[in-house]
Amino acid sequence: MKKSDFIWILIILGFTSLVVIESTREIYESWNTKMPYLLGFIKTAFLASMGERLVHRIKHQTYFGDSGILLKAMVWGFLGMVFVLIFQIFSQGVNYAQQNELLPLIKSSSFWATLLTAFLTSALMNIFFAPTFMMLHRMTDTYIEISNGNIRKMTKIKMEDVISKIDFKVFMTFVIMKTIPFFWIPAHTITFLLPPEYRVLFASYLSIALGIILTFAKTRKTKEETL
Repeated sequence: MKKSDFIWILIILGFTSLVVIESTREIYESWNTKMPYLLGFIKTAFLASMGERLVHRIKHQTYFGDSGILLKAMVWGFLGMVFVLIFQIFSQGVNYAQQNELLPLIKSSSFWATLLTAFLTSALMNIFFAPTFMMLHRMTDTYIEISNGNIRKMTKIKMEDVISKIDFKVFMTFVIMKTIPFFWIPAHTITFLLPPEYRVLFASYLSIALGIILTFAKTRKTKEETL
């Protein structure tokens, strides 16, 4: 393990301590209530970028060396703001549907009732929203990679050039058909068991796993072709 690995771990632990220590946790909860979109941007941009640095370390033995790091962080931040809204839409929507007998409901305050609601929220969100989000993220990453992080070059890239770079077979068979049912639905069931102010934060930590999964999906075909 290199010095840079310890630094990465310390940064993650330092960030996590902000919501573990009572005094800073209270500040976080207050700011999250007053400025949910801003906090959603910061949390997701930071943690997802840390996840991407870890992926780069795994693949290339170094945390840096690629282009467009800041642009990718900005994209993640925007997606974090989207998460703030989407989590509310699906959470409130599932509750409404259950109360109107459009979805299964356990009429009690038991853990199983809460778990059922969390599972339904996660399942519906991942079925109807996640594929769109994942494709958007894949496309923005491809734009950044083709342009080497140069915004001027990015404006000249055609949509068909981006689409041709995406391996839709891997995207559909692995990212959609495997990660959603076997990872994201269970993972986000846990997300929706948490208090609302911690859901986007937890999802931001999951974005570290997402970065690793999407990187594996992207390189899977290349590895198979070299065998």
